[in-house]
Amino acid sequence: MVHGIKDNLAPLHLHVPEPKFRPGDKADFSDIIVPEVDAISRPDEHASPADIHALAYGLVRVLGDDNHAVGSWNPGLDADTLRAMLRKMLLLRAFDDRMFRAQRQGKTSFYMKSFGEEATSVATTMALHSDDMCFPSYRQQGILITRDYPLVDMMNQIYSNSGDRLKGRQLPIMYSAKDYGFFSISGNLTTQYPQAVGWAMASASRADTRISAVWCGDGSTAEGDFHSALTFAAVYNAPVIFQVVNNQWAISSFSGFAGSERTTFAARAIGYGIAGLRVDGNDALAVFAAMQWAANRARTNGGPTLIEYFTYRGEGHSTSDDPGAYRAAEEYALWPLGDPVTRLKDHLVAIGAWSDEQHEALILELSDFVKASQKEAEQNGILGHGLHHPMETMFEDVFEEMPWHLKEQCEQMLEEQRDKFGPEWEAR
Repeated sequence: MVHGIKDNLAPLHLHVPEPKFRPGDKADFSDIIVPEVDAISRPDEHASPADIHALAYGLVRVLGDDNHAVGSWNPGLDADTLRAMLRKMLLLRAFDDRMFRAQRQGKTSFYMKSFGEEATSVATTMALHSDDMCFPSYRQQGILITRDYPLVDMMNQIYSNSGDRLKGRQLPIMYSAKDYGFFSISGNLTTQYPQAVGWAMASASRADTRISAVWCGDGSTAEGDFHSALTFAAVYNAPVIFQVVNNQWAISSFSGFAGSERTTFAARAIGYGIAGLRVDGNDALAVFAAMQWAANRARTNGGPTLIEYFTYRGEGHSTSDDPGAYRAAEEYALWPLGDPVTRLKDHLVAIGAWSDEQHEALILELSDFVKASQKEAEQNGILGHGLHHPMETMFEDVFEEMPWHLKEQCEQMLEEQRDKFGPEWEAR
């Protein structure tokens, strides 16, 4: 007998998750169960987490197959609000398209689109108060767009140019806007989760009325920070809303590596004794309704909620990624929950509040607006064209008074630049 191996027992096998489809395969999502609208009714906002476990395994939906909003989760939004939501989602899509092309043209080094996930940032933000604090991941630019943050400032940050409020210190798309309730994006996964809990705990300890909301992807739930955050939130009943955007892929690793083969991501709430909701992430009204429910609950001392948005990443993880190398080509087209923009548009048409002609006109209007914003931003510079913040600013904003050794390093750097590029370098 080999040491550790018993002849009378079957050998152990290590399970390595494997996606159902790879390049060249025909995607088939027939195994995904899409329940009827209102299969699980909307509970009271202060229902005990133990009484609503089914919501962590179901799928909150509002828009039916006939494109009408029905059921107890229907938030009852008027036509003007729905049109405003559609406008923000289309603006986000137009912004993404323009910045993606800018990266391909060499004007910036990096970009990430949110194609197919627009509802998870726009509808959610519309359900929050304007002074609630948002702790985004790197695909939630829709928060800023919904809160009317200037597109030019977003583009300046992407270009890291002379107009960049962050002075080129952040990777493109990692925005920060305190005055818009938008916490600095970090490239380190899920660090925003414990930060959002800490902010919410501070708000509660000061008897404030503001809550926090935090986003991450499905892959990020495997990080330790995710679980630490849920523990603190549960213990201190923090007024925070956890959101997991389950778009099926973490770069080229499918969601099974984060545990989706075992159960839903919303079900993780059950182990922590907090409310958990699983939501159709491509149904903008359902997304709004879930966030509204969770926000009302948090704002009235009902505690934290974990929401999983079941959606699909329509394009690559980023401009550095080629999804054709690891997944079937037609997966997004065959996704059973459709496209969030199309579904909201079809709903507005169904209730007589929109038309195909208005839709096409709006797309053109927003495209022109984004194009004009890009032209304005590019006057401040693009990648590699020298229009950036002065080099010495990299030494600033750390200490109230710059210490002597940094002053020496800064001067050394400036001398090296003058030696390399000539005495007129600083004027250029």
